[in-house]
Amino acid sequence: MNLTNGAAALAAAGAGGGGGTAAGAFPLASASAAAAAAAAASMLTTVEEPSAAMVAREYPLRWRGTSRENCRPLGKFPDLDICSLTAVSPLDGRYEQKVRDLRPFFSEYGLIRYRVIVEVMWLLKLSEIPEITEVPSFSADARSFLDQVMYGFDLNDALDVKNIEKVTNHDVKAVEYFLKKKCQHHPEIAKVLEYFHFACTSEDINNLAHALALKEALNNVIFPTMVELCKAIYNMAKQNASVSMLSRTHGQTASPTTLGKEMLVFAHRLSEQGKEFPKIQILGKFAGAVGNYNAHMAAYPDIDWTTVSKDFVTSFGISFNPYVTQIEPHDYIARLFQAFALFNNILVDFDRDIWSYVSLGYFKQIVKAGEIGSSTMPHKVNPIDFENSEGNLSLANALLSGISGKLVISRWQRDLTDSTVLRNLGVGLGYSLLAYKSALQGIRKLQVNESRLTEDLEQSWEVLAEPIQTVMRRYGIPEPYERLKELTRGQSVTKERIRDFVEGLELPEEAKSGLLSLTPQAYVGAAAGLVNAVNPDVSLSDGFKVL
Repeated sequence: MNLTNGAAALAAAGAGGGGGTAAGAFPLASASAAAAAAAAASMLTTVEEPSAAMVAREYPLRWRGTSRENCRPLGKFPDLDICSLTAVSPLDGRYEQKVRDLRPFFSEYGLIRYRVIVEVMWLLKLSEIPEITEVPSFSADARSFLDQVMYGFDLNDALDVKNIEKVTNHDVKAVEYFLKKKCQHHPEIAKVLEYFHFACTSEDINNLAHALALKEALNNVIFPTMVELCKAIYNMAKQNASVSMLSRTHGQTASPTTLGKEMLVFAHRLSEQGKEFPKIQILGKFAGAVGNYNAHMAAYPDIDWTTVSKDFVTSFGISFNPYVTQIEPHDYIARLFQAFALFNNILVDFDRDIWSYVSLGYFKQIVKAGEIGSSTMPHKVNPIDFENSEGNLSLANALLSGISGKLVISRWQRDLTDSTVLRNLGVGLGYSLLAYKSALQGIRKLQVNESRLTEDLEQSWEVLAEPIQTVMRRYGIPEPYERLKELTRGQSVTKERIRDFVEGLELPEEAKSGLLSLTPQAYVGAAAGLVNAVNPDVSLSDGFKVL
């Protein structure tokens, strides 16, 4: 705050303030405009830059209406270089260690690098077409040089591109100019510099760059983490296949299950969703400004450009989309992200269930020395990893949904609204990856509390009403459901009451003996068998990849 300017402004406000004193203003309203100006001038001759003590005294924090207003001068904010402490996005700040593996793919550097690869590979492709005599087949030396341009591309090269972009104000054109500059002194490549970006529109380069980034990030970073997460939940299932647990439906006690079987449900759901990813083809186009090979055919009308384009796109391991406008329509990205959104929602369900089981005491959490759960309640050990996972999944799905909805819509043959959205592919996937790693971290801290599970079951003998009334039905005893309802609903049901009820039934001795030996812990049906029948490696073998 500039106090000199502030005093002048207040003086002017007072001079034109009419008959009343405005809240917070100096009491100059009764003076004339000239007197007000003189008073202000007098003030300005005596006021110096405020000391910290004066600021605290003269500009205290005060309440105005329903909001608290800080009247103290804040001073200048520093111009901060980017690091984990100064990043605006938590992905590059607080959580950068967990998502840094995505940087080679989804950073600005990564995008530029993939553009360079596509541009160079297109030049190499042109050199292989006999009809294009202007670009003869390259020598081994030239190919080695171009390989180094592509695969030796580093941060300094990326900065070079960004500096060129400051002049061109066009990111893809900057890549083209960078390549011409890089290759201008190679005697062979220098002769064909104008065949960089030949017949291309920017989106020919961009769509393949984004497709490559997606494919490599998914197969190398994200899918392996998803598989690791599924395996961790399968391991929970296997290790606890026979650990009995009280079920709850509608929040109320229900027929017992095993902890392992309930974990199996989530592992199976997640692994089944993983099988959706290989069904989604990552697509690419290379058909020019509006998808018709107009420029290509103008220059070389006798070349089968559709076949050339298909060969080029598929050489990257990307499926070819022959029917496009200026852009590849991005439908595959929408399908891909919708598949992620469902996987994420299943994981939210898992996170919430684990959170609830921790709350019930079914799991203890391994405590790490030095960690604090609450700033005021020393006893707290909170399920923060599952809460972090759930929160980041919500963020991820909001982004994935928004990106999916936007990318499939583009005016006429193309508008630019997809460009900025495509730069956020890694953000939606980044929050997903962060959530998967948080869930994994939480799972590693869990310790089953079997005594608490047993205690809950011992207090819930009413759950045996189901098998008793079912056996009664088998042997023709009238109104079995109604009789058990009268015995158990809203009543305190003990082991003794159940035993007395069964003893009074006219049942074959074998059936009665079976019911009398039944306990809540033993009444788990085929739960353990369901878990033991599953082979996690087989369940996971067909999913979590893009082809």
